[in-house]
Amino acid sequence: MEVWALSQNTDPGVASALKKTNSVAPHANATSEELLDWIVTSLDAEKAEDIVQIDLRGRSEIADYMVICSGRSTRQVTALADILTKRLKEQFDRIAKIEGKAAGDWVLLDTGDVVLHIFRPEVRDFYQLEKMWLPGGTDTEAPAH
Repeated sequence: MEVWALSQNTDPGVASALKKTNSVAPHANATSEELLDWIVTSLDAEKAEDIVQIDLRGRSEIADYMVICSGRSTRQVTALADILTKRLKEQFDRIAKIEGKAAGDWVLLDTGDVVLHIFRPEVRDFYQLEKMWLPGGTDTEAPAH
């Protein structure tokens, strides 16, 4: 991303006063693994519960990884989604597609490389995505911590 700003030492009315500056997010060129690690660490820091990461490479074209976690309430589920959406833009220059935030029961964030599902515990138990995506239908293969 390029931003044009006026130099402080030059008359603002002069076209040559424009100076090109780079305003690039610190991790704009991160790999999917780096993005995954950052998401899991951020969720843990924000007190998300039961964080599970699932490797989708070679199994699905939707993303490289899926992360599933729980928030204790609709307020925490939406807050986690808001925090991660904002930080993804700041740190990775990624605009995550978001679904389900209004209800707060199940929010999906699609970053392209990593798909994140944030559930209330009861909703997570009902849909059981881990059983659908983990090998052998287990729910213990890939805890994030």
